Amino acid sequence: MVTLQDVQDAAKRIEGVAHRTPVLRSRTLDARVGAEVYLKAEHLQRIGAFKFRGAYNAIRRLTPEQLRRGIAAYSSGNHAQAVALSAAELGTTAVIVMPEDTPRSKLDAVAGYGAEIVTYDRYTGDREEIGNRLAAERGLALIPPYEHPDVIAGQGTAALELLEETGHLDALLVPVGGGGLIAGSAIAAKGSQPGIRVIGVEPEAGNDTFLSLAAGERVTVAVPRTIADGQAAPTPGELTFSINKELVDQIVLVSDEEIRDALRFAVDRLKQVMEPSGATGLAALLAGRLDPLPARIGVIISGGNVGAARLAELIA
Repeated sequence: MVTLQDVQDAAKRIEGVAHRTPVLRSRTLDARVGAEVYLKAEHLQRIGAFKFRGAYNAIRRLTPEQLRRGIAAYSSGNHAQAVALSAAELGTTAVIVMPEDTPRSKLDAVAGYGAEIVTYDRYTGDREEIGNRLAAERGLALIPPYEHPDVIAGQGTAALELLEETGHLDALLVPVGGGGLIAGSAIAAKGSQPGIRVIGVEPEAGNDTFLSLAAGERVTVAVPRTIADGQAAPTPGELTFSINKELVDQIVLVSDEEIRDALRFAVDRLKQVMEPSGATGLAALLAGRLDPLPARIGVIISGGNVGAARLAELIA
């Protein structure tokens, strides 16, 4: 198991490299929701998402020989950018397996950091099999997007920072894809404030963690078709689920239209650009998914990697 100490150690490891992102407040949001809301702005993190924390922490812990050989990873976009930038920062190379329908902005960013991209069809291909094969063939260190203790510990540093700044919170809302962010966040939150409720948010079309927690075991759904492409994991990770089934209190679901509403609110009222996956926590609040409503709520805005044309299409 990953511990609070692991998260605290990760925080020291990434200090001065990852941004300590701001916590945003809005009177309008508080009034709309009926609670005090604290938004952890990970869309302002390096590469535009929380993923940089976990990727850098994991790669920073590799041996000199592993760094010399290079890194392999698979990702729908944000982890890909995080690994590519972290590899460049630490003087190594990276090859990233990405869906061929990944938003162009994310593909361009990964290429811009100098990584090699290998594409596949997310509806017919198996990214883990491709990534593992590439790593084995080339002798690369594989850094998965969530099934890795150092990645989980790194992701938990966002929640750790949030709680250090806000003090007591009644609940923490976290987007859920493969489960790495909420696993790390739950470890940080429950370790720092044992009474806090940790609530995950998934798109309705990608409710694998919701179903898995209800069943008490990992459940696989069809590859989700949702605008929240960063949350399109069909099955929770084995390691992440082992943590989340113990520490996560609840999962709530939001529709694609509710995510669009959150994106519009973010632009119109908060003056912030969020990607669909990054805005699901905000969407859950605006849609009234929390019952009873906590008085003080932290929300991790997990990413902002969406191009201008795509954002205009989403909120039109």
